[in-house]
Amino acid sequence: MGVISDTHGMLRPEAIDTLRDSELIIHAGDVGDPDVLERLRAVAPTIAVRGNIDTGRWARSLPLSEVVEVGDLRLYVIHDLSELDLDPKAAELAGVISGHSHRPNAELREGVLFLNPGSAGPRRFTLPVGVAKLRVVGTRLSHELIELKV
Repeated sequence: MGVISDTHGMLRPEAIDTLRDSELIIHAGDVGDPDVLERLRAVAPTIAVRGNIDTGRWARSLPLSEVVEVGDLRLYVIHDLSELDLDPKAAELAGVISGHSHRPNAELREGVLFLNPGSAGPRRFTLPVGVAKLRVVGTRLSHELIELKV
């Protein structure tokens, strides 16, 4: 499964190439342009949440958060982690996927994977441009942060 965030209207060819073998793509918000989602959907089914820059009429249909079931696991997708209003462990979530900070990060907290793929759109400061991959095997979840060569 591919994970992307903070495209801000820019979908790089390197991101598409990296996500091409995904069975599902999750976009963690700040899409910036509906064309980004159309192009991702041409690669694989895509689930997206609304980020703080997604303010146009087209973005109203995007939820602020989403629970995604992948095999036996449930993942929670939200753009800004500071707006998380539930206890992921109590909710029996395997992972929380977010964006917003533009900083790629993956850490385990009380058995729950917190994953931010970083920004795949315009480079911000000296932060890397990247995406992530998730793999689900039974009840096991593994991840890979991928820096794009741009």
